[in-house]
Amino acid sequence: MTEEPLTARGAATYRRMIEVATREFAEHGIAGARVERIVAGARTNKAQLYAYFGSKEGLFDAIFFGSLERIVNVAPIDATDLADWAVRLYDEYLRSPDLIRLATWARLERRPAGHLVDDPNRLDDVKLRAIAEAQTAGLVRTGDPFDLMALVIAMSMAWSPVSNVYAATADEPAELHERRRALLRDSVRRAVAPD
Repeated sequence: MTEEPLTARGAATYRRMIEVATREFAEHGIAGARVERIVAGARTNKAQLYAYFGSKEGLFDAIFFGSLERIVNVAPIDATDLADWAVRLYDEYLRSPDLIRLATWARLERRPAGHLVDDPNRLDDVKLRAIAEAQTAGLVRTGDPFDLMALVIAMSMAWSPVSNVYAATADEPAELHERRRALLRDSVRRAVAPD
């Protein structure tokens, strides 16, 4: 497997493969995704895909780990206002439903238990430190920072594309999203309020 291509043409092909494969994996999972559909949609060939990513699984990994970095950067935590963070996560799931779908496929097909990724790839150290500092300052209830983070994330996913109750979309009326944001904000505030 090679690094990203150096030529402009190679870089454009690489980006097309990532874009098409993201949709393919989000819709079909790892096992259901088809290399033939990916290379046809990206206007390339299998040899190029395998040269860049090594395998279909390597392509999924590149996309999945890239999505983890995006979600961390798009919705940085503010542990002094975890309710606002939950709402920003809710909004991100509406904007980029493929992100949460990719994580769900990784959970279903790769890691049915424990952390979704190995420790070096978890990217949650900053969040956990921020929550611990907010706890020390008396702004957030006591408890394991990881458990609090997991609770807030789970609450933010109540209407996400992987909800087992109802999957919201960005196409729904704005007032419906505002009601959900208000409920989410209030519920998270109550859940993490200092003891």
